[in-house]
Amino acid sequence: MENEDSKLIKTVDLKKFYYTDEIETTALSGVNLEVGHGEFCAIMGPSGCGKSTLLNIIGLLDNPSEGELFFLEQEISNHSERQRADVRKNNIGFVFQSFNLIDELTVYENIELPLIYLKHTSTERKKRVEAVMEQMKIMHRKNHFPQQLSGGQQQRVAISRAVVANPKLILADEPTGNLDSANGQEVMALLTDLNEQGTTVIMVTHSAMDAEYAHRIIHLFDGQIVSENINAKDKSLI
Repeated sequence: MENEDSKLIKTVDLKKFYYTDEIETTALSGVNLEVGHGEFCAIMGPSGCGKSTLLNIIGLLDNPSEGELFFLEQEISNHSERQRADVRKNNIGFVFQSFNLIDELTVYENIELPLIYLKHTSTERKKRVEAVMEQMKIMHRKNHFPQQLSGGQQQRVAISRAVVANPKLILADEPTGNLDSANGQEVMALLTDLNEQGTTVIMVTHSAMDAEYAHRIIHLFDGQIVSENINAKDKSLI
């Protein structure tokens, strides 16, 4: 059982700068954020406000230019790529707008991939992959390739791949962006179910409807958090 006072994610005065042709662009400007175990947070804001940059740093795909990043109460902002990769593969699952499935692999093989990286035995991989396919209701598609699936089915596979290693954190970047409303609602219901089972979810979205599924909505503007509010639907936090 996690300490109720401990935070899964904490950022302190996080800043990110990009440099091109002697021009400095500020993507993040002093972001202070805490996310507790088991939260579901939505990050909203206009295009170019720093949402995806913040998600990439939290997901250890990028380093901040300044500031501190704590993951499981360990400061990791200056970790090497190898160190970040070790933390990432053991703790974080990703869901992207574009699915990012490998076309040459079957549904089963796409979902299995993180477990191969983690060096699980073939028996353990089979057990976990089949369990998550049953949970996501895609067992009948196990031998299909991504291009044989609808967008909604591909996102189910992507979510399956993200959760098969039982990560503590799911990072979702516009997870319904390429889906129609019916499939989008199904994906949000899946993320909600995973959260209710204890997985922390941080989601970047432009959709106010999708944000309503979250416990807390964080608004970014020009690389800064300008407001946060508790979702009124989440009675436990009021």
